[in-house]
Amino acid sequence: MRLVIGSDHAGFPLKATVVEHLKRLGHEVSDVGSYDDKPVDFPEIAQAVTRAVTDGSAERGLLVCGTGVGASIAANKVKGIRAAVGHDVHSAHQCVEHDDVNVLCIGAQIVGPWLALDLIDAFLTAEFSTDEDFRRRVAMLHDMDNAR
Repeated sequence: MRLVIGSDHAGFPLKATVVEHLKRLGHEVSDVGSYDDKPVDFPEIAQAVTRAVTDGSAERGLLVCGTGVGASIAANKVKGIRAAVGHDVHSAHQCVEHDDVNVLCIGAQIVGPWLALDLIDAFLTAEFSTDEDFRRRVAMLHDMDNAR
């Protein structure tokens, strides 16, 4: 899978572990920053990740910040993005299965490396359900995007 990943300074240390894991699994990974632990504005990183998802150069995105919350808020400002904070394995796969989430946000200060990798694996192996109810609801989300 073609993936894009970004982090702020709080997520930077965990991002290296995640990128290594993704490459070991055979994914194509584009890292859009940050590239060190110096303070950076997370909305800029979220823009870079969401741009890659919306223009099709990446199939899904990952954002790693302190809590995942700020990254999720920023990503969800972009038309066509459905971002979710995932700190438990159930939510990490169900957000794709039920809501067709395309960007997973993880809080490096909330979860450790071991759990982060499990979350990402659950997110990446999940597929959007063919259930009519879930498809209808995501179509409604698209309508909300287009009403902006």
